[in-house]
Amino acid sequence: MTQPLHLGQATQWPSSPEEAVLDRVPNPQSDTLYVARFTCPEFTSLCPVTGQPDFAHLVIDYVPKDWLIESKSLKLYLASFRNHGAFHEDCTVAVGRRIHELLAPRWLRIGGYWYPRGGIPIDVFWQSGAPPADIWLPDQGVPTYRGRG
Repeated sequence: MTQPLHLGQATQWPSSPEEAVLDRVPNPQSDTLYVARFTCPEFTSLCPVTGQPDFAHLVIDYVPKDWLIESKSLKLYLASFRNHGAFHEDCTVAVGRRIHELLAPRWLRIGGYWYPRGGIPIDVFWQSGAPPADIWLPDQGVPTYRGRG
């Protein structure tokens, strides 16, 4: 793909993650090891059982190789989960795998910090393998859920 589909254009919100198109752009620093981070503090999906909204704070870290994810398409993709019914684990891992399949980065990890459902917060973590040696990986910066007390 040489021309991004979303960047610089008016775009319709996708109605589902399957319909959403993720774009990639060439990495101008492909010879350099570095971490790129995307943070989505207001990720929303639906409980597949009750249909009630679920909320998460997603943190996506990756070490690019030849491609970068185009941020507008990522925003549209993540927003497409708003009316999508799936469990926390499925949403988190699906996002990580979809980005990994598109970019084939040196390494990728995703942390899904979900707000409590039924009184229990569920945090979900996935990574593509061991991180490259000599890479600085900052903490994802999301505190564990402490409730009101």
